[in-house]
Amino acid sequence: MVLNTKNDVPENRNSDDRQTGPAELSIVLPTYNESKNVPIVVELLDKALAGVAWEVIVVDDNSPDGTSQVTAEIAQRDPRVRIIQRIGRRGLSGACIEGMLASSSKYVAVMDADLQHDESLLPKMLAALRSQDYDICVASRHVEGGDVGTGLSSIRAWGSNLANNLARNFLKVELSDPMSGFFMLRRDKFVDLAPHLSSQGFKIMLDIVASAKGALRIKELPFVFRERQHGESKLDTLVTMDYLGLLVSKLFNDVISIRFMMYSMVGGTGVVVHLIALKLLLVLFGMSFGIAQLIATFVAMSSNFFLNNRLTYRDRRLAGAAWIKGLLTFYVICSFGVLANVGVAELIYTSKPIWWFAGAAGAIMGAVWNYVISNTLTWRKG
Repeated sequence: MVLNTKNDVPENRNSDDRQTGPAELSIVLPTYNESKNVPIVVELLDKALAGVAWEVIVVDDNSPDGTSQVTAEIAQRDPRVRIIQRIGRRGLSGACIEGMLASSSKYVAVMDADLQHDESLLPKMLAALRSQDYDICVASRHVEGGDVGTGLSSIRAWGSNLANNLARNFLKVELSDPMSGFFMLRRDKFVDLAPHLSSQGFKIMLDIVASAKGALRIKELPFVFRERQHGESKLDTLVTMDYLGLLVSKLFNDVISIRFMMYSMVGGTGVVVHLIALKLLLVLFGMSFGIAQLIATFVAMSSNFFLNNRLTYRDRRLAGAAWIKGLLTFYVICSFGVLANVGVAELIYTSKPIWWFAGAAGAIMGAVWNYVISNTLTWRKG
């Protein structure tokens, strides 16, 4: 469900004599629980973009703090403000894609609503694109004059640097700061790339540049990452796996979906959890192997369900009674997955007794079964 609010103003003017005709620049703000920050951002944009025909599109994932309502109230007074309220859908990349597609401006920018991105850089970005020399302009913390400032903890700064190095080395992305979430690009270039982008994850700019395969002319401008003013960061440790899923998906030219990559990585952690649980049950509790193996299997399945619900299907996250029902269906699905795994492995091994080939084929079959059926039943779209 989408709620789209924008005032009609006679003669393209409002009471403050602001121009409300066609916007040259659309700024997309993906939000979740940013009700205190949105009014401040709009005010800062008004000052930074004096003389520019602009609009701001707030894409809110149905925030419980009333971000959509606050934005709609601002839109009643200022027709340059629009709100897209997403219900039943979550995810920063998806929000950015919807916001940019909702624009008809020549240029579109994406920035955070948490005040950590410096809005005063927008006119310089716009000037770079107006020159026709560049297709995308990226705010970088790692070129001369840029800095992570106090906006990132030392651990998050280290993680960001590691992610930057992985993107440059594996995807051959020629950017000093491929993890930046603050950028502006020509909308026509974005529309061409949109069918190749993933609505999952957090790093939409990296997805755009990687999908372009070197076709975009890039300009980087320095900026200092500021400290968040209100609310809490949406990033957590699970974002690391989310990012790795994007990285691997792009390495394989999007043949494998990011969601399947995330599901598979969660499955990998499940193997570790299973072995740890099995060892503890055998050593500490002295259980027989059969009983310990059975309990460890359910422990691993529970861990997989929790992580998939938190990460792989964060846009369809289950809660309450739906969480319990989902866990039970996941147990059943994975149980049949084990049968599919063993059945395929046995069949292949009988005709061609190569243990590692048969084992791998069975594991892949089990993983595909679990993913397809879980996607259809446990985390089905509402």
